[in-house]
Amino acid sequence: MKRIQPKEGQESVWDYPRPPRVEAVKSRLRVIFNGITLADTVNGFRVLETSHPPAYYLPQDDIQMQYLVRVPRQTFCEFKGMANYWTLRVGNQEVPDVAWMYASPNKGFQQIANHLCFYASRVEACFVGDEQVIPQDGDFYGGWITSSVVGPFKGGVRTWGW
Repeated sequence: MKRIQPKEGQESVWDYPRPPRVEAVKSRLRVIFNGITLADTVNGFRVLETSHPPAYYLPQDDIQMQYLVRVPRQTFCEFKGMANYWTLRVGNQEVPDVAWMYASPNKGFQQIANHLCFYASRVEACFVGDEQVIPQDGDFYGGWITSSVVGPFKGGVRTWGW
């Protein structure tokens, strides 16, 4: 694994901190599924963690929550705490575990409480500003890759040992 040198206006995920940090996002964030805008906000946050593309958290007030159903699945993050999952239901289409949230995140992550983070790979499209994101490889981290971040990114095949 060799760090990609960022160009002007880019950031390397290898310069992100561990433990991660939360920062407000000034750009518009959108999530689209089957032609429906599920989420549209300018009040999002991103979590930055070493080797991972940013994970974007969107407030429920800016999400079409009528399409989402909370499910029993939970996972634990050593930094953020216990995550709960949501399944997407639009008409007769269902996408299991399309998003997760931290209802009561650990200290330092309170800003993302009750904000949902969508897997870009499980919806039609996600946008940061006007740029459509590339989903992070794998199904564990759920980061959103834009032209402003460079890797290599952890999460894909043969990257777990980094």
